Amino acid sequence: MLGAGGGTSSYEEIESTDLIVLWGSNARNAHPIFFHHLMKGVRNGAKMFAVDPRRTESARWADVWLGIDVGSDIALANTIAREIIAAGLTNDEFIRHSTSGFDEFAASVEEWTLERGEEVTGVPAEAIRQLAHDYATAETAQLCWTLGITEHHNATDNVLSLINLALLTGHVGRYGSGLVPIRGQNNVQGGGDMGALPNKLPGFQDVTNDEHRGKFEAQWGVDVPAEPGWHVTQMFDAMERGDIRAMYIIGENPAQSEADSRRTIDLLEGLDFLVVQDIFLTKTAALADVVLPAAAGWAESDGTATSSERRVQVMRKALDPPGEAKDDLDILSLLAAEMGHGWGMPTAEEVWDELRSLSPMHGGMSYRRLEELGGLQWPCPDEDHPGTLFLHGWLWEDPLPREPAPFSSVEWAPPIDPLSDEYPMRLTTGRRLDGYNTGVQSGGYRSPIATGGVIDLDPVDAADLGVSDGDVVRVTSRRGHIDVVARHRDGLRPGLAFMAIHWPDDADVNTLTLDAWDPKSGTAEFKATAVRIEPVQR
Repeated sequence: MLGAGGGTSSYEEIESTDLIVLWGSNARNAHPIFFHHLMKGVRNGAKMFAVDPRRTESARWADVWLGIDVGSDIALANTIAREIIAAGLTNDEFIRHSTSGFDEFAASVEEWTLERGEEVTGVPAEAIRQLAHDYATAETAQLCWTLGITEHHNATDNVLSLINLALLTGHVGRYGSGLVPIRGQNNVQGGGDMGALPNKLPGFQDVTNDEHRGKFEAQWGVDVPAEPGWHVTQMFDAMERGDIRAMYIIGENPAQSEADSRRTIDLLEGLDFLVVQDIFLTKTAALADVVLPAAAGWAESDGTATSSERRVQVMRKALDPPGEAKDDLDILSLLAAEMGHGWGMPTAEEVWDELRSLSPMHGGMSYRRLEELGGLQWPCPDEDHPGTLFLHGWLWEDPLPREPAPFSSVEWAPPIDPLSDEYPMRLTTGRRLDGYNTGVQSGGYRSPIATGGVIDLDPVDAADLGVSDGDVVRVTSRRGHIDVVARHRDGLRPGLAFMAIHWPDDADVNTLTLDAWDPKSGTAEFKATAVRIEPVQR
């Protein structure tokens, strides 16, 4: 909505901000480096609110925990917005100067009284009121979120509802106040920046824009399709229709990471031809016709990586890849040659220099400057530019250099997978500190904090189910069932269970999850599965 696919703030800003709202993020487990910065802010006096269905390891550091019902984030955000407006706490000058659509937005949230917000979200009205007032009156505030917001069928609207709060209060576009989407894994930000999106070229340049597309066509000597491609979820739908018959997967393990994994595996097995390029023989690679062994990018390749604060850093090769494994760039170059395209064998720096000649936000980021300065934050348009500490300072310029930022009227809708007498409990998924993604890189190592594949239950729920700590239970959804060890854990809302995603060989939670997806982002609703839990054995 604000025109850039990255967080507005630098890590250092959360260390000195007055207020932190951590929404749908257990950053202490999932983003420990960022959480160190956050904790500096807490120790420096920042007040912290945690919005999360679970009282997580992160929420335990908060001054106030808002234990929200899964999937009611828009309802909560609209209630906070309505309270800010009703209490006269809006930043009227900022709204007048820098935004559009306020009157329509205010009308859209009028129904979201504190009482209705409490009824839908399960959060006490007084806690909602406190967050609304403290956020609106803070001098500076950081609003942070991650997969707890984005892994829903209405993920984009969830994010827009949070952006509305920043526009109401002026908590964006200035030092200390910002919107902070914490990226889910290493270099996710860099992947998006480089064009790993179906509708964007590198530098978030739209493929439908003739001028943007023309630059790349001139450089590459080929036509670039003017229509956006498919995101991952659409690709699997196309496989089901027979419109995709072959697939080339690089560094991804969809057989265990996609929702409704049984369907995913069936579709992969039904392809005419599957190529997987990876550093491990993943469950996906085991299904492939051809496996291309790749180098580990963090140790065996040169290149760049981009963090959640938009900081681009140079990564230098420390080791040669083992055996027949090769750098991803070399594999692609050799494959291009076999297909009749003579790219040569460009170095990572040569590819980067081509990239920054085409992407204005990276123009000033030579390897020399990145190494000398320890990284630079985009946008950095030329080699005299110091990089950009925070985004959207233009919102405070007079006159505005571009169109004002629009409010977005978004309606709350409950999770797609409804609770019922047959499936009365809500299962949500997430990360633990002991694992990484589907466990391919972390599951083979022993750790004193490793939990393996378990399901966390509230002790009261467990007692009602007749499940003791350590019992094996059968967890059944509308898509399948798994048997898994149960643990009693405090901090869960009644009727809520939790499983980590890192141990699919122990307990494949994505056998249960629903592949309903957000039509704007393509993200599946991993966070809200309706299940039935039954004891199997002691």
